[in-house]
Amino acid sequence: MTFRAMIAGLLLPLLGLAGCQSAQDRDTIAKLRSVEPDLQEVRVDDSLAKAMVSYQRFLDETPRHAMAPEAMRRLADLQIEKEYGVIGEDSASVIDLPAPASAQTVAAASESQAQPLTESAEVENAAQESDEEFERRTTEALGYSSETLAAAELPGESAAEQPLGPRQAIATYQQILAEYPWYERNDQVLYQMARAYDELAQPDEAMAVVERLISEYPHSRFVDEVYFRRGEYYFVRKKYLDAEEAYLAVTRMGEQSPFYELALYKLGWSFYKQELYEEALHQYIALLDYKLAEGYDFDADFEREDEGEERRVADTFRVISLSFSNLGGAKILNEYFSTYGQRSFEDRIYRNLAEFHFDKRRFNDAAEVYKAFVDLNPLHKVAPHFSMRIPEIYAEGNFPLLVVESKKDFATRYGVQAEYWQHFEMESMLEVLDYLKGNLIDLANHYHALYQEEVLLEEQPANYGEALHWYEEFLVSFPQAEESPGINYQLADLLLENGDFGASALQYERTAYDYPTHEQAAEAGYAAIYAHRQHLETADGAEVPGVKLATVDSSLRFAETFPDHENADTVLGAATEDL
Repeated sequence: MTFRAMIAGLLLPLLGLAGCQSAQDRDTIAKLRSVEPDLQEVRVDDSLAKAMVSYQRFLDETPRHAMAPEAMRRLADLQIEKEYGVIGEDSASVIDLPAPASAQTVAAASESQAQPLTESAEVENAAQESDEEFERRTTEALGYSSETLAAAELPGESAAEQPLGPRQAIATYQQILAEYPWYERNDQVLYQMARAYDELAQPDEAMAVVERLISEYPHSRFVDEVYFRRGEYYFVRKKYLDAEEAYLAVTRMGEQSPFYELALYKLGWSFYKQELYEEALHQYIALLDYKLAEGYDFDADFEREDEGEERRVADTFRVISLSFSNLGGAKILNEYFSTYGQRSFEDRIYRNLAEFHFDKRRFNDAAEVYKAFVDLNPLHKVAPHFSMRIPEIYAEGNFPLLVVESKKDFATRYGVQAEYWQHFEMESMLEVLDYLKGNLIDLANHYHALYQEEVLLEEQPANYGEALHWYEEFLVSFPQAEESPGINYQLADLLLENGDFGASALQYERTAYDYPTHEQAAEAGYAAIYAHRQHLETADGAEVPGVKLATVDSSLRFAETFPDHENADTVLGAATEDL
């Protein structure tokens, strides 16, 4: 994008001086001089060439007219228009950052009911665009076309090779400044002259004109834009301190400037390039604050009409991640918001930094960022999603012990009896509950397997206690779940293996008779009788009659409930003998 993208779309004058006049109308110069020229700006459907001829005729015939500098300026503007065209009238046009290449969306936490950690553009590009490519794309000068930038590094064209129109326009602008220093639109003359130099790939000359505009017309309506251009000029030449001063001048003008948002962004990069990462962060956070104040919804799960705006926000989050990564990661992140104030979009900053580390295969750093947020904000809506992401990261990094510990932490923080559910409706967080179910099963099975390992005899009591706890936690949390009968059966097996025959028999009976019909019910009923008889063999004294009666009751219940079982007759005969 060149200066032409930011200047006025020319409104061509309808002069009564064009060739449509009759010869009688043009019979004397004196008569012409007695007529006020019509320089009112209106849109016409005529060619640029005819308009230029009209202006030139007016200047040739009335060179000393008070409106001469106005006609000269418009003629020069048209010379540039003819060569390069224009895009818009208002210099307050918004500049979009260059769009990134197509990218893959990285999993991220969402306020919507999508899967955990799936959000749109905030973390896109991470898997495909390197940091170097990202930096190159997002820091290229926003006010210049790629062709102009390329030319800026090469010797300029010879005068013979340069288009005649812009060179004539520059000469006209210089004449206006020299002969009409009182002309009220000389700031616009300087602005257009800078544009002409820019189009001719003469950035140094363009910047000299910009400096003059800033110096002589500090209150011009173009001053915020030219300060921004000044920043771009120095930034592309790696003169970051000079660029910083220019961008800072724009931000000091406040939010009313259409360049405020872009200036904040590039000011942040200017600090970043000087390795002043905390100062850079101040600008990026200010930019997000501004977006929030303007009504930008960070939680929106709809597709935005302005893709450029969404990409700018995504790029801002990514460079924030780069800055925090350079400063030290999770600990610095906590300290920053503790020092400079909490933000409603903090969760996105944590998430983006964590996924930034994950993409770099810095698995422990990624998990630590998520843990830091959860520790500080355990009751935040997205906290369970972050906690769910931690075991996935450790699993990817092949840290099995940390996977187990993080799963236990999740189950403790977000079990159905946890404080979190006093603030949120379970029906609105079904994905969290589904994860909790699987998490409890994983933990119970893990410790049950460890309990069965012969080489871990010393740890057997501890592993038994853990397995028992997580089985019971599941059954208390999800008593009616489809998985509950099977989990109850596994709990009974664990008790049986540990010699807790009486408790085991009760759990087998619960599995057989307390759930809707399921395929393991009969086997659980038969296992309950076996557990009772094992208990009978170890019982002594006053305990024996009660155990024998429980055995008979269980046997009769089994024979009545499952009469077609292959062992039903044997069980009934044994119960008869007991009686």
